[in-house]
Amino acid sequence: MLLSLGVLARGITAVTPVGSPLLVVIGLGALLANTVGVPDWAVPGVETHSRWLAAGIVLMGVSVGIDQVVEAGGNVLLVVGLTVGLTLVTVELLSREVFGISEKVGSLLAAGSSICGVSAVAAVAGGIQPSHREITYAAATVLLFDALTLAVYPLLARVLGLSDVVFGIWAGATMFSTGPATAAGFAHSQTAGEWAVLVKLLRNALIGVIAIGYALYYARRGASTSTIGNKPLYLWRTFPKFILGFVFLMLLGSVGVFSSAQITALDTASNWLFLVAFAGLGLSIDVREFRAMGLRPAGVVLTSLLFVSTTVLVALRAVF
Repeated sequence: MLLSLGVLARGITAVTPVGSPLLVVIGLGALLANTVGVPDWAVPGVETHSRWLAAGIVLMGVSVGIDQVVEAGGNVLLVVGLTVGLTLVTVELLSREVFGISEKVGSLLAAGSSICGVSAVAAVAGGIQPSHREITYAAATVLLFDALTLAVYPLLARVLGLSDVVFGIWAGATMFSTGPATAAGFAHSQTAGEWAVLVKLLRNALIGVIAIGYALYYARRGASTSTIGNKPLYLWRTFPKFILGFVFLMLLGSVGVFSSAQITALDTASNWLFLVAFAGLGLSIDVREFRAMGLRPAGVVLTSLLFVSTTVLVALRAVF
């Protein structure tokens, strides 16, 4: 089913100027999931979409030049640090002081918004022991804004006339989940997509650190009985391993291990893997999940996103 939707999206964009095939395939998947639904036999395949995304990112490493990474390394690290820190603080303060939602929901929203979406929600939940309802609220809110930012960011890029580099870094730094950030980046351009993935992976790498930090905070306050045990082992378990594959292929590509034909073939394979992954992402969007979460979590995340994304964009346009 995933491959069929990918082929259909490619066919549609080949004959009709409707935009990027990555955005089209997500739309097709979401439309199918929320009308006729996903058949039971297809559910196991749909649930593999994150694996195809990881594989596509790994193969994409061959086309990312290490020279451009080194050149902008300090500035990119600064942007990532600013975004993660600002988002964590903003969401926590808004949750507790303005919107009055439960402390643990605020922490789950802060982790999901600042690091890597639902994956960060799940990682932090393992250390602070929220209720199932609190996890559901946080995850649904993050998924809602994944869908919204995927639609809005490419439009803003065109309206504001953002360069490939600025938009790629902005999307990777401020969008919540890896899939939507990647799709938005490549919808703008190949260069923007590469930067979006690179910056997003830097944020993703912090997932273990944030999860441990929250677990220790709640344990010391007596709000959690969870223990994280061996910290280095926990960091390794939560670390997104596909980042290592991306870096490895990036290094091999930069020293000339692959021929031009091989790089082209791997890049084509990466593009198809993204299509398959984003078909699954679209099929995973269930609008019914958004109805039960209430307005306050969405208010927290919306306010924080507007503030942080605007601040980061202003900084990027001043630097790049």
